[in-house]
Amino acid sequence: MPDNASAKRYGDGWTCNEGYRPSGSGCAEIEVPANAYATGSSYGSGWACSYGYTESNGQCAEVLVPANAHLTSTSGDRWACDDGYRVQDGGCVAIVVPANAYAVNSRSGTGWKCERGYRETQGRCVAIRVPEHGYLSDSPSSGGWACERGYRAERNDCVAINVPDNARLNGSSYGSGWDCKRGFREVDDACEPLQLPENAHIDYSGNDWDCNRPNRRQQDRCVPR
Repeated sequence: MPDNASAKRYGDGWTCNEGYRPSGSGCAEIEVPANAYATGSSYGSGWACSYGYTESNGQCAEVLVPANAHLTSTSGDRWACDDGYRVQDGGCVAIVVPANAYAVNSRSGTGWKCERGYRETQGRCVAIRVPEHGYLSDSPSSGGWACERGYRAERNDCVAINVPDNARLNGSSYGSGWDCKRGFREVDDACEPLQLPENAHIDYSGNDWDCNRPNRRQQDRCVPR
């Protein structure tokens, strides 16, 4: 058994004492640098930096915390800005919240958001112009507003959707904005009644027809299989 070693508690062999680690056929002392402590582990370096220090080139360098910042994590090897400040050029600068905005606790972005009814424009919060028959919307693709039911956005206004007879609004912002009712089909911006041939029925969509079994569709009629 080499120096600075002890017999294993279980089984044969030996293990290095605390503060030592295997080296060749013996146990070498672990050199713990300043501002560090021995971990007692036979893996890795065998030491770790104390709180407020970080490993650099085999040594423990002090974590330099700028003004208006604090150490984070249980190891204390990183820092973060205090509330109301944000990282800039390696330090922490005060967040300037413009009018009609409020501060947010975020490490990225501006550190503030506009109040409802306002949008960010060149570092300011500008009131959102809501057109007639429109309302404020939080959807990122809406531009801050959306049109009421029965209207659709065209540029900066809400224009009424022209719903023909025998149709209903479908709530979609794409296409015509309406669908024909069951038993009708769209023809030239209008809804015309379905013309069912003999041995046919209105299909699941409600806007077309299908043949009764065992008939099959052939152009505009149903024929036996």
